[in-house]
Amino acid sequence: MVINGELVQAEGGATVPVINPATGAEFDTVPDASSADVERAVASAKAAFLSWSATPFADRSAALLKFADLMEESKTELSEALTREQGKPIGFATWEIGATIGKAREMAKAENGELVPEEYEQNDKGRCVAHFEPRGVVVGITPWNFPVLMAANKLFPSVITGNTIVLKPSPYTPLATVMLAQMAQQAFPAGVVNIITGGNSIGQALVEHPDVKMVSFTGSTATGKKIMATCAGTLKKVVLEMGGNDAAIVLPDSDVAAIAPTIFGKAMFNTGQVCVALKRLYVHSSQYDQMIDLLKAKAESATLGDGMEPGVEYGPLNNKMQLERVEELVNQARDSGARIVAGGQRVQPTGTEDAYFFAPTIIADVSDEARIVCEEQFGPALPVLKYDEIDDAVARANDTDYGLGASVWGTDPLAAAKVGARLQAGSIWINSHLGSGLDIDAPFGGIKESGIGQEGGGKAGLKAFCDQKFLYIPHPTPVAE
Repeated sequence: MVINGELVQAEGGATVPVINPATGAEFDTVPDASSADVERAVASAKAAFLSWSATPFADRSAALLKFADLMEESKTELSEALTREQGKPIGFATWEIGATIGKAREMAKAENGELVPEEYEQNDKGRCVAHFEPRGVVVGITPWNFPVLMAANKLFPSVITGNTIVLKPSPYTPLATVMLAQMAQQAFPAGVVNIITGGNSIGQALVEHPDVKMVSFTGSTATGKKIMATCAGTLKKVVLEMGGNDAAIVLPDSDVAAIAPTIFGKAMFNTGQVCVALKRLYVHSSQYDQMIDLLKAKAESATLGDGMEPGVEYGPLNNKMQLERVEELVNQARDSGARIVAGGQRVQPTGTEDAYFFAPTIIADVSDEARIVCEEQFGPALPVLKYDEIDDAVARANDTDYGLGASVWGTDPLAAAKVGARLQAGSIWINSHLGSGLDIDAPFGGIKESGIGQEGGGKAGLKAFCDQKFLYIPHPTPVAE
């Protein structure tokens, strides 16, 4: 771990195992931090804030660029560690590390990462100027599906705006993140970036700490609610990016044959372990059977296996608990009368019963009341639902406590956008999902029970890590001659 610029083991030398989900076996260990380690990490971040918050943007930018260069030098090692601990194919892992490096370099540019005072309003009496100031110690808690990229969404905005940070990865995927410790030690002044690993009790201690001024969390809605309740005691600022149950509506004019492969990919990307993956698909009754047949063919031709092997498209689920949850939801749908047209069971492509693989699954004729429709499955199982009227599809898509993402598919993007504007979600894509493909750097966040606040892109994402204050300035009074 890195605490106050020093590479350290946990107090007492305690460690926790890192499991390869493609085998179910331990392959490495990381430190298991204690409450004393939490105290030291927060204290070092608090002390470093005094000087780091006053450091010119150019110097903060140079530190972030050095961090990106160090990641580049270790890109292969980071990618391999990520595949082994998370399960994703090595190509996707390499993409995640590369995207993280690119994010650092983009945010280090003054036009992207520097927040300068903004003229809020001016009239004949004077003007009001908005200033953006760092808050202090930020705690970043990251999930196991994209551990490095999600760490970037917390670490980079924190340090570039003048905050300091204590970063804690998921206990399921700590290895690639803890490998960043040595890079952080070399790139940033002591105490600016602290990385500690351990179980959920460490996360709770960080959230409760009175010297922490902000918590940025990505993970489940249930955990996010607990964090928000804890933060209420000291009114810590929070950014919570939580669960999703993203609906996609395929309009009757769609070219189903053209879009079905993309829809399958958006549902199964990272073995479905994406908070904003396509999780419910609504298809017009005139095209329903065609869509089912095309998705079935894609599922049956998918290649599963150890992510380190060439040609593998989909890896395992990350952990046993998630495997059992997906299996439970699919079995409940089957028992309630749904038709499992592809997949629907555990598989063993690596030849070991301890691995966490589940076949890509397509579910037809499923009820709106089925748990896999109402809840977030976070795995490779896609329920496909039939509709006759667009108003009905919109109402059913919105009938959820979640509101992270959604999409609409059709041959006329403007007509599809009118439908999309009626959906209740923080991000809505037209003829896409999981990203617009428009090279637009917008912040990301959810509504309803999918989150509070936004992070990850654009000036709005940076401002989420700052306090905003307004300076009211009267016009100078003319001096009489």
